[in-house]
Amino acid sequence: MNNNSGTPSYFEFTVFSDYGSLRYLSFCLCLLIYMTIISANLVIVLTVCVEKSLHQPMYIFICCLSLNSLYGSAGFFPRFLMDILSDTHFISRPFCFIQMYVVHTHKANEFNILTVMSYDRLVAICQPLHYSRKMTLRTVLCLSISSVLFPVCVLGYVFYMTSSLTLCGYKLQRIFCTNWAVVQLSCVDTTVIYIAGQFLAVTSIFTSMFFVLYTYLRILLVCRRSSSEFRGKALQTCLPHIVTFVNYCISVFCEVSLSLYKINEVHTVVVVVLSLEFLIIPPISNPVIYGLNLPQIRGVIFGFLRLCKITNLT
Repeated sequence: MNNNSGTPSYFEFTVFSDYGSLRYLSFCLCLLIYMTIISANLVIVLTVCVEKSLHQPMYIFICCLSLNSLYGSAGFFPRFLMDILSDTHFISRPFCFIQMYVVHTHKANEFNILTVMSYDRLVAICQPLHYSRKMTLRTVLCLSISSVLFPVCVLGYVFYMTSSLTLCGYKLQRIFCTNWAVVQLSCVDTTVIYIAGQFLAVTSIFTSMFFVLYTYLRILLVCRRSSSEFRGKALQTCLPHIVTFVNYCISVFCEVSLSLYKINEVHTVVVVVLSLEFLIIPPISNPVIYGLNLPQIRGVIFGFLRLCKITNLT
């Protein structure tokens, strides 16, 4: 480590413990989870891309959601699996910031995509006659790109500021690199950075939550004045999104709550569980929720499976 410049050339994760032979069981379990995430989300992506009838805004956004899950998982699991088997848990400074950037942009992208999806449902249910005019392919692409570019630019600047801090330590009490964990190692007062970071996080999260709440209040008002058949169809398309959004909010809240407490006073198991939840639960549950609840996607997947079965028999 380069102590003269006050800039460590590596960081050490301190929450990993030596569990002896249990580490191999943990590795196999986490590898299985990672393979499940890859397989389930790839099925959704390929289904939407291959089936022309699914080239519609709602399914394109679902595809973006799965792509983001693959992106976030790729930034976390390979390194995490290596740490489980390793006796030392050091990560170089550049790789730490790359991992930090991928994990945080994944988190922000997910919120933005889910927010855009609520707008899509608002237009589809409340303004069905104008849906094809408002939700054109160009609009969908602009919304999808904006959902990704905004956190890429904002978080890129935030992490640049973090990288310029003079640090007095190198031990991170986390299982992956986070911005706040690195900021806490600073030799100077970081109150301004902490307030700015919390303001940015709270503003982004609550803006998305209030917008989603607003869209569903509008949808409920329209459903109240509509027939039971219309309400059933609206619920069928909205329920997966509601479940996904609530699930993700809970997962992110669990992870963010770690920054509100002194991490050395929290049990290691709690740190690991809260850190893993938003990286495991949504990427697995999203494909299940959309794949099993939306008949269009479910029909294509089951049709493909039947075709594969017939091909194998012949």
